[in-house]
Amino acid sequence: MSWSPLPTDRLEQGFKDKRPLYTRAEALVEANRCLYCHDAPCIKACATGIDIPHFIKQIAHDNLPGAAKTILSVNMLGASCAQVCPVEVMCVGDCVFNDLNETPINIGRLQRYATTEGLKYENTSGRRLFTAKPANGKKVALIGAGPASLACAAYLALAGVKASIFERDPLPGGLNTTGVAPYKLKADESLDEVQWILDHGVELHGGKALGRDFNMSDLLDEYDAVFLGLGLGADHHLGIPGEQTPGVWGATALIRAIKNEAGFKVPAEIKQVAIVGAGNTAIDIAHELAEITSAQISMVYRRSESDMSGYAHEMAHARQVDVRLVENARPLAIEVSAGKVTGLRVALRSGEEVLPCQWVVQAIGQERIATQLDLSVDLDEKGRVKVNEFGLTSHDRIYAGGDCINGGKEVVNAAADGRESAFAMLKSWGLEA
Repeated sequence: MSWSPLPTDRLEQGFKDKRPLYTRAEALVEANRCLYCHDAPCIKACATGIDIPHFIKQIAHDNLPGAAKTILSVNMLGASCAQVCPVEVMCVGDCVFNDLNETPINIGRLQRYATTEGLKYENTSGRRLFTAKPANGKKVALIGAGPASLACAAYLALAGVKASIFERDPLPGGLNTTGVAPYKLKADESLDEVQWILDHGVELHGGKALGRDFNMSDLLDEYDAVFLGLGLGADHHLGIPGEQTPGVWGATALIRAIKNEAGFKVPAEIKQVAIVGAGNTAIDIAHELAEITSAQISMVYRRSESDMSGYAHEMAHARQVDVRLVENARPLAIEVSAGKVTGLRVALRSGEEVLPCQWVVQAIGQERIATQLDLSVDLDEKGRVKVNEFGLTSHDRIYAGGDCINGGKEVVNAAADGRESAFAMLKSWGLEA
């Protein structure tokens, strides 16, 4: 382990799993419900193309190492994806049982069971699911230790390439470690997955930032290729009066405090919280605060619910813990008295109104960090790194994947990007994956 242990008094530890780990009996019952479809639509709905019917059949036959290998051979982040993927709009949403008015197969929980038990097999048997090929002399530097870089590095290392990840943050894992809602995935689970990938021969250099400790020309001189898995930057601000007041948070910063900070608590005087935004991050932090406080949690959105970018099923879960949605409300100013937040002034169709609150959380997106660095590659008009279908940028030895190319999608998309870039590098060198 090349990072400091997580504190033991993290607030995230009080959250219960949204999708608990199956028992063996539960997994067998669910696996035997599957129809093992030919040309299964659930496979097409998975960004990494996992052969879902096959691994489920392996579970039904009690072949858990085999099931885990089926998953991880195409998605080395298969363990975390099992917990964080919005399966309702991906594999589960395309299960044929939906068309038969039957409950779809719970693919995410079966995947979690398979990867958990498969990796447990590694520990108890001493046998690894994957064995790296001998070193071939190629070297790749990867910027950022999030899912895209981790996936890319894993496949490169298995092919005999020396993969070195450089991460500016003290903790690796990207948003899996610092930003995923703790009722989906906890930080220690993310770090366990990171360590499993490192154990395949991947190097991690923590506390190393591009533009401060090294630059692109340094890496291009030393390595055969570079992979950009930068992710996104700091939370965007509303740009309204009062937002510099204590008690005004960025959503990802607050989620990180809940997940990673020792002894972090929500003060007892917080009775109302206004969360500005209606994407999945806004819903996540609203849900989290509703679970850990007795405060009234309101999501404030400038448009109507039908325009929300957040998933409908996530909003439905948030409502179950009494999160309220205030529609067609445009924030104008944060009201402050004696240096403390007292309310959020909004413009409604009926006029202006002050929503009482002691905290305001800004969940309106994150900065495009690629625009702040000299990457030696082309960006699009939205500040995203431009790549071809194999993740290759405008530079013939620089690849990229994850949020820095798509603006912020799912972990599984990042994992797919990393894999495809790794395979493209290997092909360009005449090597096999």
